[in-house]
Amino acid sequence: MPDLSDSTLTNDGLAPLGRGRVLIVACGALAHEIIALKRLNGWDHVDLQCLPAILHNHPERITDAVEAAIIENRDDYDQIMVAYADCGTGGQLFAKCDELGVDYIAGPHCYSFFETNAVFEAHGEVTAFYLTDFLARQFDAFVWKPLGLDRHPDLLSMYFGNYEKLVYLAQTDDPALTAKAADCATRMGLAFERRFTGYGDLATAIAKAAAN
Repeated sequence: MPDLSDSTLTNDGLAPLGRGRVLIVACGALAHEIIALKRLNGWDHVDLQCLPAILHNHPERITDAVEAAIIENRDDYDQIMVAYADCGTGGQLFAKCDELGVDYIAGPHCYSFFETNAVFEAHGEVTAFYLTDFLARQFDAFVWKPLGLDRHPDLLSMYFGNYEKLVYLAQTDDPALTAKAADCATRMGLAFERRFTGYGDLATAIAKAAAN
């Protein structure tokens, strides 16, 4: 049984099983959602490989890591799909996927495609900080500690002084996780808003790949 703990998905990712016709190369932050979609729809022909989610803190490394995963696995599957948005790569990831002939998820990042890119764009929010289910659970590992706020809380206003609210884009109805996200907003000194999104454009993209 693969290790699907958040700490493993953050730092190590998830290796493919080597079974199936379609491989999804995804961010570790999306593992639980993609596995849930596989189970819900009976997509046994879809395999999943996740790169370490912590790559989001180093977007300059994402494109090379995705390319390496595609090249390593392309002979073992009929189709490979990349479950990333641009994710801070400045268009480099999309350009590489186009070069390699693989599909990806449109949009700037997972926040936007969970809400659906159209709805996210319509909000036009520039003073909101976003969390998903995964990022709410891993807030300390992705935000608090990397920014040094556990050691230097006085830096809080420097990092987040221009933000007005924290928006929790919830994939599941989990009161405990909502409370955790609300606590993150309190720690940051921001107003709190929760929006239930479900899987948004992620479900559409995975369904398209699974149908091919």
